[in-house]
Amino acid sequence: MFYPPRAPPGLTVSRLCLGTMNFGPHTEESDAHLIMDTAHERGINFFDTANAYGRDNEGNLKGRTEEIIGRWFARGGGRRERTVLATKAYAPMGDWPNEGRLSALAVRRAVEDSLRRLNTDHIDLYQMHHIDRDTPWEEIWQAMEVLVTQGKIIYVGSSNFAGWHIAQAQEAARARHFLGLVSEQSLYNLLDRTIELEVVPALQHYGLGLLPWSPLRSGLLSGVLRKEREGTAVRGSMGHASEILAANRDRIQAYEDLAAELGTDPADLALAWLLSRPAVTAPIIGPRTPAHLEAAVGALDLKLDQKTLDRLDELFPGHKPAPEDYAW
Repeated sequence: MFYPPRAPPGLTVSRLCLGTMNFGPHTEESDAHLIMDTAHERGINFFDTANAYGRDNEGNLKGRTEEIIGRWFARGGGRRERTVLATKAYAPMGDWPNEGRLSALAVRRAVEDSLRRLNTDHIDLYQMHHIDRDTPWEEIWQAMEVLVTQGKIIYVGSSNFAGWHIAQAQEAARARHFLGLVSEQSLYNLLDRTIELEVVPALQHYGLGLLPWSPLRSGLLSGVLRKEREGTAVRGSMGHASEILAANRDRIQAYEDLAAELGTDPADLALAWLLSRPAVTAPIIGPRTPAHLEAAVGALDLKLDQKTLDRLDELFPGHKPAPEDYAW
């Protein structure tokens, strides 16, 4: 039996989502609180975190980021009420069985721990951080239904799912007469367009929002070559991104030249491109400082004409939906 595409949920969120992964490891708590206050001042009401965020180089202090957000909520002033709060679960939070993944027991424990750290009685968007191939969808959806009934979560989302995982999830939820997923977080930027093959078509069919993470590809789309010339690049912190830069140096230089021609910052250009893409609800920005947040907001005012979009496609070719991308 054919089912028509589902209408998207009625929830309203800002066009940019504040990612908080840097809170704790790279951003002090006082600055994190200032960033969140500034986000509200700039109209950003959508915050994303995860139970595993906050760990140090040794992998300790998981949950610290949620605690930082929880202490910010505790300051009152409508902070929690004005925030659409998203967090995630899947990653192991300890060495004991059922301290990770998505079994009903693990999900129940994870949500209770996140609620305590976040100093709140509910999570607006509870996301599965990764597909769990060992837990059947019947068990996952039953666990989520219980949490919705208890008022501990409102919506469910996914992260790092393949297109067929999204289809599996939604059809299993439909059989239970449950809303299912409302959003998917995926790696998506000008340098990484693989999800255009199957994930984006699945999201469009099922009426899910797309929340791109790493919109600037670890800083590679934020003017990294210009910063190198100016001597302001952060050396030794790029990791795998340095290999991507070496393989794409000419393209990234042409991209920065295009941004200069347009009179805009490369980071704004990258975000504006994502905001123009079908299915994208809100790119997830991860500022380390209040100044980084202020800079990102500028992308909301940048509208790209077709000539610029075509030029970006030439520099960073994308994909048609499968199978037309590689067959007929």
